[in-house]
Amino acid sequence: MKIAIIGNGGREHALAHQLSISKKITKIYSIPGNAGTEEISLNININLENFHDLYDFINKEKIELVVVGPEKPLVEGLVDFLESKNIKVFGPRKKVAQLEGSKIFTKELCEKFNIPTAKFKICKSKEDSFKFLSSFNFPLVVKADVLAAGKGVYICQNVDEAKDAVNEIFDGKFGRADQVLIEEFLEGDEMSFFIISDGISYKTFNTAQDHKRVGEGDTGKNTGGMGAYSPSSLINDDLENKILDKIIEPTLKAISEMNEKYIGFLYAGLMIKNNEPYLIEYNVRMGDPECQTILPLIDSDLLEIIDACCNSKLVTQDIKWKNKKSMCIVLCSKGYPEKYSQNVEIENLKEFKSTKDNFIFHAGTKSLENKILAVGGRVINFVNISDKYSSSRKEIINQIKKLNWENGFYRSDIGHKVIDQ
Repeated sequence: MKIAIIGNGGREHALAHQLSISKKITKIYSIPGNAGTEEISLNININLENFHDLYDFINKEKIELVVVGPEKPLVEGLVDFLESKNIKVFGPRKKVAQLEGSKIFTKELCEKFNIPTAKFKICKSKEDSFKFLSSFNFPLVVKADVLAAGKGVYICQNVDEAKDAVNEIFDGKFGRADQVLIEEFLEGDEMSFFIISDGISYKTFNTAQDHKRVGEGDTGKNTGGMGAYSPSSLINDDLENKILDKIIEPTLKAISEMNEKYIGFLYAGLMIKNNEPYLIEYNVRMGDPECQTILPLIDSDLLEIIDACCNSKLVTQDIKWKNKKSMCIVLCSKGYPEKYSQNVEIENLKEFKSTKDNFIFHAGTKSLENKILAVGGRVINFVNISDKYSSSRKEIINQIKKLNWENGFYRSDIGHKVIDQ
């Protein structure tokens, strides 16, 4: 089978790697891909905003399955467009992709279907926002109602910080903003919970613990994710049943009442308090870096699972997992999540290859004249699977120290809640 993977990040490299294991794969195209994906697939540089060019290439090459990795093309309707051209594609349609595209859409769905979440207020102007700040206790959360690569969330300790956040959002830091979301701050432990769905049935798809703050000890600004481990230490049978009964199944019911089907990965970002789940947000794709952390643990043919979803036959699949633990540490460009240098060479990166237990997934890289350059904020994902989180972290840090790239930084405390306490 010839397949195409849409995207150029660490998530897409991990998808390409896992799918390449399938004996049914004859060729993989990464559109546009990165310096890592070109080792296992053919990178094709097509503007993802040009759906017609994308379709022309897919049609010309007789690609049989398209897997959409990132959120932006999902929210913009790529799945709808390709399906209208009779292309088999894995991912949710535009209408249900609003679960991620609009935080307010999701909040209103939660309110209607009694899904546990933080109390919130929708504000349509700076003045409206400032007026309602006094009705919330601090800390509180201010969120942009747009795609912001994980960075449009502000945890504010006082009124001045909240006003600064509101000003930045309405002043266009993340694009045009017509409204902002103000939420109560939920205390507890975060967890990433995944399912995979074919529009009729669904199966759980493991859990992970992300680390969003840029600094050690979960300090500093929010990022797209500095690292993760899987499975989450919080998960147990009772909690999983609550997540499914109170959050996942009411959401799928809501989608059904919209006369829509959900096909693809669904990622619930949760806050767990006293073994009770609260929905923070939805993402309509695999998380990043959770995807890089979870996929090396799968002990089934990922292509068969995804293909079954596209044919409404997920019920036929038995998804098996290795009895191991996995950890990912993200190596970033200095300055991230703010300004950082680009096109900086990583001199010996080509010497690093994935093995049975160690994996290297590229994110913000490109190849140029036989060199690998860092072109993004999050650049390389180092992943290890083992019997202990502590062993994985130690091995990953040893690998990172062998890399000749002075412009990189990472968090050395990923997994601190399960290792250092």
